[in-house]
Amino acid sequence: MTKGVFIHRADSQYRDDPTAQYQFPSARYLSRASSFVDDWIIYLEPRRGGKRGYFATAKVQAILPDPTNSEMHLALMEPGSYVEFDNHVPFSDENGPIERGLLNARGEASGNKQTAVRPLSESDFARIIARGLADESDVLPRTGDPIAAEQVPLAFNDHAPFGFEIERDRVESLTSRPVRDRAFRKNVLAAYDSRCAFSGLKLINGGGRAEVEAAHIRPVERGGPDAISNGLALSGTAHWMFDRGLITLEDDLTIRVSRHVNDVDSIWNFIHPSRRATAPAMAASHPHPHFLGWHREHVFKR
Repeated sequence: MTKGVFIHRADSQYRDDPTAQYQFPSARYLSRASSFVDDWIIYLEPRRGGKRGYFATAKVQAILPDPTNSEMHLALMEPGSYVEFDNHVPFSDENGPIERGLLNARGEASGNKQTAVRPLSESDFARIIARGLADESDVLPRTGDPIAAEQVPLAFNDHAPFGFEIERDRVESLTSRPVRDRAFRKNVLAAYDSRCAFSGLKLINGGGRAEVEAAHIRPVERGGPDAISNGLALSGTAHWMFDRGLITLEDDLTIRVSRHVNDVDSIWNFIHPSRRATAPAMAASHPHPHFLGWHREHVFKR
């Protein structure tokens, strides 16, 4: 097993869905991509929001021939493993590429930075995850980052964690529900400007915290990913109704109310007058029709 990087563009010509699959040319990348099975990859967007950077991670479950194109293969992601970073991770910093493995013997960035499918060292993986899913309670140093001796208390030097312990901790954080929930909430609320998608209201409490919740359209326990496109910012009431199938969305974000509701007028009074959900400014963050269709089929009470 080997960790890797997949370069993905929102306007890619390939049949990519980062939450579920990644398409690549068989002749060029099959051998390399096959080594990623049962391990984690990180997605790199050449241009994301005007910035080049790493934006998400997922676990590769299998590599299969693409049934629609004999020259292509598909990397299938383990359901529920995908998670988007809540912090921007640039391609490079003051020390050069975040992927230190891209540096050649002269310490310069090699041509491998253009390779769409490439292996990733454990230390580079740990560094990217630490920056992308930063946790205030995380006090472990980032593997491979320069840390001056005076920054580490002498009393703890003998017990400093080894690199493999740090890397293991990073991998374990990817399956930690608190870490993933925090990242998901931060990303969804930012995309919706902390407004309830159904009512359009933006309510901030006395402590400065937004009174909306990050709701999964397709729940994680039923195979849904921690992706903005599988999320909605909803007030507590809207979230409760959505999870119980009393309201749902069409692909064009038109709001539907179940005929099982016993006070339809009150719900319509609560919902935005346009009877359409508020959408994020970025089209890539809009609710994906695949997840909306799943909600209508499996949750909504017709």
